[in-house]
Amino acid sequence: MPDIRVRLRGPSGLSTATLGESATVKDLRAQITEKTGLPAYAYDVKYGYPVKPLSLETFGEDQKLAELGIKLHGESLIITAKEAPTPAPPTPLVTRNEAPVPSTGRPSSPKLSLSRSNRKSADDPPEVPSPEHNGTFVLRVMPDDNSCLFRAVSTALLGGEDAMTELRSIVAEEIQNNPDEYPKVVLEKDPDDYCRWIKNENSWGGAIELSILSKHFGVEIWTIDVQSLAPVRFNEGQSQRCILVYSGIHYDTIALTPAVTASPDFDTKVFDAADPLVEERSLALCKLLQGQHYYTDTANFRIKCRQCGGTFTGEQGATQHAERTGHTDFQEAD
Repeated sequence: MPDIRVRLRGPSGLSTATLGESATVKDLRAQITEKTGLPAYAYDVKYGYPVKPLSLETFGEDQKLAELGIKLHGESLIITAKEAPTPAPPTPLVTRNEAPVPSTGRPSSPKLSLSRSNRKSADDPPEVPSPEHNGTFVLRVMPDDNSCLFRAVSTALLGGEDAMTELRSIVAEEIQNNPDEYPKVVLEKDPDDYCRWIKNENSWGGAIELSILSKHFGVEIWTIDVQSLAPVRFNEGQSQRCILVYSGIHYDTIALTPAVTASPDFDTKVFDAADPLVEERSLALCKLLQGQHYYTDTANFRIKCRQCGGTFTGEQGATQHAERTGHTDFQEAD
């Protein structure tokens, strides 16, 4: 049996571990610690597509990797630091996964937690045929978590959702290497604190992250706001672009599929920037989403405090209530 080679995507980037045919869970743990610098048992492991947890603690330390019932050779393992045992602070409002505008896309303090119970889902998203491309433009919906921006970019540019950790590391490294371009006044945090924060899988990104990632990959990234249908362009002037859909507190990816029943493996998600039909069909798709109310109006929507039952208008109303009461748990009101 050949050696087992696995890719490890840790907080500091991508590395490769090679283990012998008789390697055990203990050997894999040792490689993870060596390659990522994370202490033993202080990390979580995920793998596969869609991503799922690999709970090493359920196996004996001496159990051979070949006997786990999982094909690890050639697999990518995503390694993330475990959360501290103390209660985590509330998720920022609006799971805000990630407003692309203004300059940072950051909501003001205090940070609030928002459930999106009132936003229409895209379980049956619209389609826009494009005979000129021999296919159909569709929406590829990202999981509703704090990594949707990174998932959307990873899906568009890297062919899968599992590179969130690597993308977060790219952002942190760029900020650390260019302190003049990313000072505290731009980041609204100390740069070192920001870099630690953005590496956390529960931290959301925004315009800063989209700008950095578009330049890193040498592509133009568009985001189209479903509510306004206004595109925001990052790293303009490139020969290729990908297009993300922004629905107020969430990002998805636009794809061209040869058939609506085809696997996403056959999608095209990076387009010729000189093709005007891509823009036209993408905007048409977003207009259909707008008609389905596939967005959250964070300025004017009704929001309910789960802690006291009060209702308020928009993020500003919720923030003012939080400042007065310390309540931070909200959901969209009917």
